[in-house]
Amino acid sequence: MTARPGVDEAIDHRKRPRRRGAALNEAIFAAVFAEIEDHGYPRLTMERVAERARASKASLYRRWPTRVQLVMDAVYHHLRPQRHAFDTGSLRGDLLMALRSAAEMLAGPLGEAFQGVLSEVLRDKEQAAVVRGWSRGSGVRTMREITDRAAERGEVDSRALTPRRLEVGQALLRHHFLFHGPDIADDVIVDIVDDVLLPLFRGRAVERGTGGSHP
Repeated sequence: MTARPGVDEAIDHRKRPRRRGAALNEAIFAAVFAEIEDHGYPRLTMERVAERARASKASLYRRWPTRVQLVMDAVYHHLRPQRHAFDTGSLRGDLLMALRSAAEMLAGPLGEAFQGVLSEVLRDKEQAAVVRGWSRGSGVRTMREITDRAAERGEVDSRALTPRRLEVGQALLRHHFLFHGPDIADDVIVDIVDDVLLPLFRGRAVERGTGGSHP
């Protein structure tokens, strides 16, 4: 069969030059989400990602021994630049923007990737601990940036911004996502912010005495 100039060559990844460094990472992470969107997380394989990204399978396994590690790196690479965009000038506005952005991403391939990873690591305590560390770390950093700016504006007392309190908003959003599905209504987000986060962050700092109860 005669090849179609400019068409068959375009879909033969082996005829294109391979990427390296940051460009290769971008291609690999983009390939992860494209494969999940096209075929779903259960059918995601290192071989398909390598082919789509025009990378060798061996190079993927050297850097990511499991697909869980690859997908989590792809997820948090995607989330990293989002954290610095939430600056509306008010605590409530920043919290709404951050949770709306997270809900929007959970509704797409990123949410399917996150759900797939969680289901895969449930029986592996070591990998589950790594995933929990990743997810909690990202959410806490976002909330820390938002609430630190609020403290500088005098909206909150910085002593009330404990790590546990900073986990609450993202944890509630993930809980709703896992138990009710990816379509998170905006009134759910507004309720989380107005009924939970604002009272929590604007509340007094808790004095932890030797005999006192923890919140």
